[in-house]
Amino acid sequence: MNTALASLKVEDLACVRGDRALFRNLYFYLEPGRALVVEGPNGAGKTSLLRMLAGFLSPAAGTISLRIGNDDIADAEDRGKHIGWFGHLDGLKSQLTAKENLTFFSRLYGGDADVGVTLEWAGLSRAADFPVQYLSAGQKKRLALARLKSGKRAVWLLDEPFAALDVAGKKLVERMLAEHCATGGIAVVATHETIALEAVKLTLEASR
Repeated sequence: MNTALASLKVEDLACVRGDRALFRNLYFYLEPGRALVVEGPNGAGKTSLLRMLAGFLSPAAGTISLRIGNDDIADAEDRGKHIGWFGHLDGLKSQLTAKENLTFFSRLYGGDADVGVTLEWAGLSRAADFPVQYLSAGQKKRLALARLKSGKRAVWLLDEPFAALDVAGKKLVERMLAEHCATGGIAVVATHETIALEAVKLTLEASR
C-alpha cells in the first residue's frame, strides 16, 4: 500500500534525441489511482518519455511535476525516490537466489511485504531458492515484477511489461497494476499490446 497519494503533471514536454524531435507539446495529468497507457510505433518516444518521468533523461522543454501527499517534488533526483521502474533489463543479481534478490530490493526500497507471500503471488515459490541465472526469461520477468510490488513507490513506470510473459504472466501484470491503482498509486505503461486496465491512453506518433 502506498504511504501517500501521488499526482503527476506533465506540461509542454518535448523530447529531442540527436537532431530529431520525438515529440513536442505533450500534456497530461494523472490523479491518484489513475493509469496512463502509452502507445505508438517503435521510435515514437515511448521509452524516452518513461525515462524522462523517472529522471533518467532531461526533457528538451517542458516540466514534470510530482506531488506526494502535500509535498511538491520538483527535483528529478528526488522524484526518482518515489518511482518504481520496470524496464527491458531485469536488474536482478544473477548469483543470488530469487528469495535473496527480493529480500535485498525490498529492504533497499523500504518495502515491508512478506517475501514468501510475494514470491507465491508471482508464482515463484518453487523457484525461491534457485539462483537467478538458472531461471527462465519469464521467471526473471515475474521476479522483477515481484520486486516492483514489494517496494513502497507511489509511481510505477513499466516499459513493455508483457515481453517474455505467457498468458498467466500477462494477467499477473494486469492484476498487479489494478491493485496498485486501487491503493492510490499511479502507473504509466508503455506497450504495443492490449492491456485490460482502466486507463487513459496516449498515442505517440513516429516523427518524420
